Formats: sequence, structure tokens, C-alpha cells
Amino acid sequence: MEVGNLPVELWRIILAYLPLPDLGRCCQVCCAWRELILSLDNTRWRQLCLGCPESRHPNWPSQPHLEPPSWREALKQHAIATRTWTQNGPELQSSACLLFLRRRKDRKVWHVGPGCELETLRSALVVAGPYDRVVLHPGVYEEQAEIVMKVPVELVGLGRLGEVALLVCVEQQCPTARLCNLVFMPSWFSTVVYKTSWGHVQFDNCNFEGAQLQVRGPGTCQARFCSFSQGSSVHLLGVVLSLLDSCDFSGSDAASVTLEGPPVSEKNWACKHLTALTRTFSSNRRSGKSNSPPVVKNERLNADGGLHETGVGAVGRGTVIEDCWSEGDGSDREEENPDGGESGKAKTRLNQHYKIPCDNHGLSHLLKRRKDGSLPAGSSPDPTSAAPELLTLQQELDRDPEAQMLAASTLGCVVRRCLFRDGKGGVHLSNYGQARLEGNVFRHLNYAVRCIQNSTIVMLRNEVRECRASGVFLRLSAHGLIAENDIHANGEAGLDIRKGANPIVVKCNKIHSGLRSGVVVLGNGKGSVRSNQIYNNKEAGVYILFSGNPVVSGNHIFRGQAAGIAVNENGRGVITDNLIRENQWGGIDIRRGGDPVLKNNFICYGYSDGVVVGERGRGLIEGNHVYCNKGCGVWVMSSSLPQLLGNYITHNCMYGLAVFCRKDSENVESRGRDGQENLNEEGELFAWESDLDSEDERHSARRSISVALVESNCLNFNGAVGLYVKSSEPLNVFANLINSNRGTGVTVLQSSQLTRLGTNCILNNGCGGVTVEKDCRAELRGNGIYKNGSHGVSFSGNGQIVENDVVGNRGCGIQISSGTDIKVLRNRVQPAQGCGIAVLGPVRAFVQDNLLFQGHPGTKKTLLHMDPGNDGCVLRNNSILLHSSSFSAPSWVLENPPPRPLVSSPCGLSLSQCPSGLGISMTTRISATVENGCHSGSMFCSIL
Repeated sequence: MEVGNLPVELWRIILAYLPLPDLGRCCQVCCAWRELILSLDNTRWRQLCLGCPESRHPNWPSQPHLEPPSWREALKQHAIATRTWTQNGPELQSSACLLFLRRRKDRKVWHVGPGCELETLRSALVVAGPYDRVVLHPGVYEEQAEIVMKVPVELVGLGRLGEVALLVCVEQQCPTARLCNLVFMPSWFSTVVYKTSWGHVQFDNCNFEGAQLQVRGPGTCQARFCSFSQGSSVHLLGVVLSLLDSCDFSGSDAASVTLEGPPVSEKNWACKHLTALTRTFSSNRRSGKSNSPPVVKNERLNADGGLHETGVGAVGRGTVIEDCWSEGDGSDREEENPDGGESGKAKTRLNQHYKIPCDNHGLSHLLKRRKDGSLPAGSSPDPTSAAPELLTLQQELDRDPEAQMLAASTLGCVVRRCLFRDGKGGVHLSNYGQARLEGNVFRHLNYAVRCIQNSTIVMLRNEVRECRASGVFLRLSAHGLIAENDIHANGEAGLDIRKGANPIVVKCNKIHSGLRSGVVVLGNGKGSVRSNQIYNNKEAGVYILFSGNPVVSGNHIFRGQAAGIAVNENGRGVITDNLIRENQWGGIDIRRGGDPVLKNNFICYGYSDGVVVGERGRGLIEGNHVYCNKGCGVWVMSSSLPQLLGNYITHNCMYGLAVFCRKDSENVESRGRDGQENLNEEGELFAWESDLDSEDERHSARRSISVALVESNCLNFNGAVGLYVKSSEPLNVFANLINSNRGTGVTVLQSSQLTRLGTNCILNNGCGGVTVEKDCRAELRGNGIYKNGSHGVSFSGNGQIVENDVVGNRGCGIQISSGTDIKVLRNRVQPAQGCGIAVLGPVRAFVQDNLLFQGHPGTKKTLLHMDPGNDGCVLRNNSILLHSSSFSAPSWVLENPPPRPLVSSPCGLSLSQCPSGLGISMTTRISATVENGCHSGSMFCSIL
């Protein structure tokens, strides 16, 4: 019979009446017939799959509205799974195979119920032979004592699910058994309805109501399309392997699935078959969900729907800064074209003689174009666009063999495609328990997963949402792999790691929309948090405290309603290569003993400051890109001791780096709230003091400093002052490029201790180069201060100005207006228009061995000016070079030494890595700190 003799539509109508065995035979006729049978997937195969009394919809219970990719394939997988309990025969040798088949063929069917040959379940189990089928007719079967199952049998309920109910307690003492289409309710003497300690049991399409299923290793269990309601649960003790597939757990009083103890060494016959089933599922991932990262752009929509501008002109608009940062104004500057006696032609000829080239200073490589014509991040007027992209799970596994091994492993209990809802807990592991959770949904629970006491968890592609406490909770040295999960809208942290827990990898997850933090690591918790999307949480995206010490790497942390990452209460951690953007508070917030390592992060487009180092904050902050934040780039306050090395702090609306004195007393209440509620899980209070490392241990691996250190950073194109200091403790500022900020390059407004500025390049800033206000102590040594919009150095405090190059600034080179102890030694100064060195008012100063070059030929200002009647100022051995009337005179240059600062790019580093390695040897550094004071603080800077 040829297929082509009839229309295909007609064949499909005819074939729709065939039962399953006949459809299988038709598939074997020829390729044309096979294609015809396969085309019935949405009709006959769907009808057969849904009509099977042993199963439900393939995507039940979590997604019954979604059709499977193939109904035929779903029916096939179901048929394979239902026969697992019969696979314990001898090996498939020829003679053994015949015996195996004959035994199945000869099995009997026993009918139990009113009017049948057997009336009770107990009597049926007494007479049934191995592998017989016991069919229970509709009714309620209650036994007054425990039933012992000594031979392999199959118990099947007749009719629709719910028509056969068992009020029994069954103990299995045989190698295998299967129960199908039954409702289990506890008997009067025990809540345990079924238990086994060495055999394999399979449940298909059963309901458990207020009952407990108990399996002890080396026993195994396979439950498919079962419902556990009204406090029902599965309790697994030392199981080697069990499988819970497509089950519904609801209304539990404790955990729905509890796993205790390490898997026993002995295995039963079913383990290899269950392993094959789990691998089949793992190779066919659930479709319909995407973990693709959002596109990250360097512009954002404003409230009106327009794009935010990213240039320096944009970030400065609408910014309100204190009056103190703009000490230079139009009244202090000369006109661009002052009235002189020489013609314009003569001035043009003189330009080449009086302008001193200073572009070849030690940090000039940060300003020059690369070979491809692009500008480095230190000098580009546009923010960087080189933000890191998220890695896929496969990319992460390829570089982490241990995580790859976990992802491929089959652990003690495999829970897949199940729904946990409306109860206290989902899955609880303790005492070296092991579990693999794949494709499940956890919702409206107190907690979804709790893993404690050296247990191991593997969670892949689960959804955890709307839990009243933390979604996933690990403590007491628990570990495992948590990947590609969607964890959202939980009442506490999405992921809570504490008490020495160390999940090997937490990667490629979406952790979002939580009512508290996204990830919390505390109490000596560790772990690796990599390549996740953490967003839209009401508190910190990642919160590290109480000696938590995770690795946080390669994540996208964005649009949080608090800080992106908060490190408080002696928290530590290594935070690298993250994209932290558009958070309401600081991108990274470090306070109260927090001491992390921050490297190579991109912290941008925040609605507050980029990095906040609060009271008693520490940490190594190195090689980060901090840009386009509405507050400051970096905000340091309250006796903090950070090390800022090699960061790019650019295009922020306010200060690039602000060092303030501030007490956080106004935030004590909020700190207490955050410090308590996240530490207590369901009313449980832990004694965290016993977990804290000693201070010596914590800092043994880090170079010790006694003061804050700002070294080798680029502070460019910020909307106000590049570096703003209002502190009462010493501060070291070395080898930084401070370029093109709208305000002054460096302003020292308050500094009772010494602020040391050494070997910095300060150029092209909108106002002055360096401003030191009255009663401040500062030392300027070896800096290059070039082409700023007002005075090069405006100094009103006490200290030293030694061996600096101050060239091309529009106001005075060095202006001293007050002070009682000032030394101006061995500087090279050329103003563009004003005085070279001006001493105004009654100043006690010592001005010696300075070299002054005449500025613009048309200026009327003297190079060395001192107000009359100043008896406290000593001028000695200063040299003045004036313009030569000869056009053949050589041009002025800075040599012996060349233009300052005298630092160079380290060998072997690319421009993208500079200036993280630049600096001065530690033997020449003098440490500094930052203290409490009186500034009101950044309007954006707040603790969690």
C-alpha cells in the first residue's frame, strides 16, 4: 500500500484511529511511512500522551500551558521512565534474556476490591508473585498495621486519580516495586506511608496527602508526576541516587524534600538506570528562557526620554558646588590680548621663544594617541565604551574544571522540573547531603533551598521567587554550583552565604527585584560569584560583611535601589571585572572595617558617587574605571585608609576624588536596621564574634599603610575639582594625572595634618592647578602644573613648594597670599600672563633658587612680585629669564631635569593597564590618613 495513493490529509485522519503499538509498526514500513507518522505529533501523539493514565502534561506542574517540543518524544521518555523498575534482571546474555522475558510474560494480574477475587491489599500482597500486577478498584483501603512488601509487585489504581486511596504504612523488603495512580494518606499510627532501606521504588502519578515518603540508602526512589500536599514530604537518608521528576510540593510544614547524610558506599541495581535518565534530561535543556545579558550602552535615557550627554560639558551642567573650589575668576586673569607696544607680527615671531614645551613629561604617554589613532582613557573627552561582557555558562565551565565536574555530576538526589509552592521550605540538605536541582520552580515559600553542614548542592536553571526569607541559603561549609537560575522578588537576600559556606561557583544567574540584597556573604562565608546579572534589588546588589570573603567577578550589577556592592563590618572579598552601573547609591560602598580588593571594575552612570569609602573603610582600589556618575567619582571620608592605585576617574558630575571628614551619626539607625535583619534568618541569632579573624591575619597578605594613599590615577574631565581635600589627617597623592576638570585640579580646603602632593601632572583644568587654603598644611614636590585656567599654585597655608614645574597657567605661576611657614624652592615657573611668583600680604616665606621664565611679552606683571612692607619673606638666588630681542635666540626648554613629573610607564604594560603600575618606590612614600571633620558630606553618599 503506497502513501501516495491517497492525500496526506486523509492518511492522517485514518492513522489517528490507530493505537500506540500499530503506530510503532507503521513507522517501520519505510521512510515515507515514518515521515507520515511523525507528522501526527500535534494530533494523535498529543492525544496518546495526554490520555496516558500514568502521567500528566509533560510540562506539569510548573508550566502546563507550554507545549513540549515534541509530544512523541515526551511519550517516548515517559515510556522509558515507567519501565525502570523492571530493569533489575540479569545481564542481557542470550539465555538470561529469554528467562527475563518469560518471567514478564507469565506475570499475573490480581484484582482487589469489593466483589473481586481479593478484597484487601494485604491479602493481595500475600498471594502475588514476583512482578505481578495488583489492580486496585475504586475505594478506600485501610490497614491497621504495617504491611511488608516482600516480592516485587506493581500496584495500580483503576479509574481516575483520586478514586483509589490507601491509608497504609508499607515497608518494602524487596528489590523493586512500582505504584501508580494512587492516593496515599497516613494511617492512624504513623505519618510514614512508604519506606524502604535497600530496594528501588517507583511512583507514577500518585498523590500524597499529609504523608511522608522515606527512603534510606542504599535504597533508591523514582517519583514522577506526583503531588505532595497538606504537609507531605520526602525524606531521604544517605541515598546514593534518587529521582524526583515533575512533582508538585505544596503546603509543607517543614522542608518538602529533606536529604540527610552522605551517600552510602553500597549501590543497588537501579543506580545505573537512574543515572541514564538524569543524563537524558541534562542533554535536553528546557527551552523558552534566555539568560542573554542586556545591551550595555554609554548613554542612558533621562526622564524626558532623551539621551544623557557624555562629554565634560554635559556632566558639569546643573552641578552645584561649594564656592571654595573656584578661587580663580575673571578678575584675576589677564585679557587674552593685553595692550602692548609690539606689533602682532612681532608677537608671533616671539611665540616660539617664550612658550616652553612641556608635553614630554613623565605621564605624557597617558595623553598621546595610540597607533590606531584612538585616545587612551586618560585623555579621551568621551567616556570609555570598553565595558566587560557577560560570559556564558559554557565559557565559565571551560575555564573552571572543578565547576565543570560538578555540572556533569549526578549527586544523591536529582530533583527536576518540580514545583515547590505555598509552604515553609523547598529542599533542605544537611550533614554531607548531596542534591542536584534542575529546572524547578520555587515560589511563595519561607525559603527555597537550605544547604548546611558540608552538604553539596548543584542548582541549574531553577526559578526561585517570592520567598519570605532568603531564596537560597548556604552555611556551615556547604558548597556546590549554582548556575543559570532566575532568583527574584524574595523577602530577604536572593542568595545568602554564611558560616564558612563556599559555593565553588555562583554564575550566570539572574538575581533581581529582591526586597533586600541580591547576594549576601557574611560570617566567614566565601564562594565565587561570577558572570551574574544582579539588578533592581532594594538593597545592595552584593552585600559583604562580618568577614565574608567571596570572589565577585565578571558580574553586571545595575539599577539597584541602594549600592551596587557594599562591604561593611570587616567584610573582605576580591571584586574584579564587574560592570556596576545605574545604582541609586554608591557603585561600591566600603565602611566600618570593610577591606576588599577592587580591581578592573567599570563603575558608571550611577545616580550617586562611584566609590564610597566611609568611616573606617579600607581596601585596595586598583585599575577601576569610574565614570559618568552623578555624584563624585570616589568619595573618601571618616578616618578611612584606602589605597587608590591606577584608577580612571573621569566624566563624573561632581568631584573626581573627594576626601572629606564626616561622622555618620545620622545613619546609625539605618545601619542598625541593615546590620540586624540580614543577619537573623527566621529569628535565629548567631554569635558572629567567634567567626571574626584577627586584625593581624586579615592584613598579613596586604602591604600595610597608616594613611590613605592616592597613586597613579587619572582624574580627568570631572564636573568640578579633580581632587578635593577637606580633611584633618595626612594624605599622600603621588603620580596622578589630573587633567581637564571643570574646576581646580587640586583643592586643599582643610588639612591640619600634612597633605603631600608628589610627582603629579596637573594640567588643562578649568580653574587653577593647585589651591591650598588658609591654615592647611601641604607639600608640593616634583609636580608638573601646566596650562590651567587660573593660577598654577594658589597657596595660603603652611608647607613647601619644592622642585615643581609651573608653566603656561593663565594666572600667576605661584601665588602666596598668607601663611606663617612657607618654603618655595627650586621651582621652574613661567606664567602665561600673570606674575611668576607673587607674595601678597604679610607672609613668612622663604623663596630661593627658583628659575622664572618671562611669560607673554605683552604682560605688565613682574615675574617676581612681593607686596611692600613684607618683612617676613626672604628672596634668595632666584633667576629670571627675559625675552631676547634677537629672533635668533634659542627657544626655552625644560632640561636637566626634563619636564616634571619624572615618572615613566613600567615595562611590559599596555596603555590600557597604565597607570596602575606607576609610582614612587615605597621607601620614598610618607604615609597619610583622613579624619573626621565638619563637612556635611556628599548629598548622595549614604550607608545601606
